[in-house]
Amino acid sequence: MKPLTLMRFGKAAVSALSIGMLVGCTTMADMPSGSSLQQVEAKYGQPNYSCPAQHGGQRLIWSMQPMGQYAWGTNVDSAGNTDSIQSLLTDEHFRVLATGTWTPEQVRCEFGPPAKIESVGLPSSSQTVWSYRYRQNHTWNSLMYVYFGNDGVKVTRFHPGPDPMFDGDRFWFD
Repeated sequence: MKPLTLMRFGKAAVSALSIGMLVGCTTMADMPSGSSLQQVEAKYGQPNYSCPAQHGGQRLIWSMQPMGQYAWGTNVDSAGNTDSIQSLLTDEHFRVLATGTWTPEQVRCEFGPPAKIESVGLPSSSQTVWSYRYRQNHTWNSLMYVYFGNDGVKVTRFHPGPDPMFDGDRFWFD
């Protein structure tokens, strides 16, 4: 083969490989709404968190916390069918915390267990903070900090910050 033909062949092979990799990159969110829980579990395994759903049935979460940056959730009706499966640890989804009053139980049922739970502040004004490891804007290694105020019974604020686990100059330990 001539060098020019080899280059064209190489480019075509790389393009085909890239397309194949993109097609193969599916997530739980790609499961069709109405899939049976049995189908979802056969493909992705059993959820690692469940709670009663707001309108009956069960809320199920597949979470990679404490070290991973992704979690997916769905509601399952009494017949065992799922509604849409959505990615939970995203900037867009965290915005639901700005609506209404959120208790720790509701936050755990919406996003799954956090990566870390800490107390911050002075003893007279300490707050409980839950940290969720995620990819801010689908790019940056971050933590979403969810604060539960002095009494610990409702979300008072939330904000993202860099995840120290990915800081190359330090190590992060519990």
